Amino acid sequence: MDYDVLILGGGIVGCAVAYELSKYNINIALIEKDYDVANDVSLVNTAVVYDGSETSDYVMAKLENSGMKLIQKHCEKFNLPYKRVGALRISSNDSGNKRLDIMYNKANERGILGVHLIEDNAIYDIEPNLKIKAEKALYSENIAVISPYNLAISYAEVAADNGVNFRLEEEVIDIKNVSKGFKVTTNKNKFTCKFVVNTIPSEIFAGRYVEGKNEVINKKMNYILFNENLDNYINSVIINDIDEDAFVINIPTASKENLIGIKGYDFLSLEDGLQLSKSILQDVKKEVVMNIFTETYSKGNTLIDDNKIQDGYIKVTGSHYSKITIAPAIAEKIEESLKTNMNITKKRDYVDKNREMYTFKNMSKEQRNEIIALDSRYGNIICSCNNVTEGEIIDCIRRPLGARTVEGVKRRTGIGLGSCNGSYCKMKIIKILAREMNESPLSIVYDSMDSKVLVSRIKEFNEI
Repeated sequence: MDYDVLILGGGIVGCAVAYELSKYNINIALIEKDYDVANDVSLVNTAVVYDGSETSDYVMAKLENSGMKLIQKHCEKFNLPYKRVGALRISSNDSGNKRLDIMYNKANERGILGVHLIEDNAIYDIEPNLKIKAEKALYSENIAVISPYNLAISYAEVAADNGVNFRLEEEVIDIKNVSKGFKVTTNKNKFTCKFVVNTIPSEIFAGRYVEGKNEVINKKMNYILFNENLDNYINSVIINDIDEDAFVINIPTASKENLIGIKGYDFLSLEDGLQLSKSILQDVKKEVVMNIFTETYSKGNTLIDDNKIQDGYIKVTGSHYSKITIAPAIAEKIEESLKTNMNITKKRDYVDKNREMYTFKNMSKEQRNEIIALDSRYGNIICSCNNVTEGEIIDCIRRPLGARTVEGVKRRTGIGLGSCNGSYCKMKIIKILAREMNESPLSIVYDSMDSKVLVSRIKEFNEI
């Protein structure tokens, strides 16, 4: 066998599984079709860590509550920000109040601590900058905000440092049963393995059966990122249900900005988005908008299907809005299943920490002077909007599973996500990538093989 375990899919679930399994004396590979891992994480790089009080499904609630505790532990271990901000789901009418009562009772039945029903002035005691009318709120003091891409990359880096082979730019075409295992065919190679952990949500042939695509309710999530000049910075997660199918959520980011998410069936214009944002941020203006994003919002349960674990096959089915929260809980359950069905032992030389990351923007003056004294490239500001330095870009390229695309650099450093949307720094990113990878600038891609940034040269120069 080429590998003991093959993990299919390098999203946050696949990275979390690789991290958990890298603790053991087994040969592991992860196959991902894209240039980079964790491409299922939003470019916004801000996520709510749920506690299980908001979902109607008992299994999802257990996964969320378990995942919340694991993420808190992992963020502390990897020196990543874990900002416990609390959440207020507000209501201003009778039907909304009844919905909050039901959610509160379910949270109590599930034994979730730190969840309260509050009314009137108590709401504004918790969030004094909230200017809209609210009669009642479900308050969870457990809710936190993290940078999910940093967490996913940390999982992947630790796994890579402990021997997991990340096979990027390989797409799984076929999976077949063979004697004592599986044969996995990609667009580049063929591999045999004892166990397959499939985290790919699309249709794949496996043996004599076809996995159908998971049925999920897909809606649109429109994001508006506001800068720190917002008149009333809101410190908590605020959720305001517009109706049964749509809501507006405010998420405070780790870098003192406010992110508004609007869930519905349609893509929204900036004007429509700003109007709906006023259901939480009453005095919001167009001048404080930094960026807008849109992505698909999936509402369906995520389950671990281990019915064929005796044959060596586990799959993760479904897509859920809390996938960031539940990823480590899913990985832990898969780890337990494999321990039961494989003779595996823990590594003695396992290294359970990632390499130090330095974010210039968040450093004190003394810390900045100290790191510039060690490496002068940390004194060269490449992105003036977000204070990203050349040193940070070089570090993100040279790290395990380092960035090889413009978007990979953006996701790891936050460069190009400021008010100029990369117009000032994109060419500088390309120049640094080309230099570090010893490639021509014409070879640098934005995020995939078909997305070259520069088509050709007008004249030949040694550098750009």
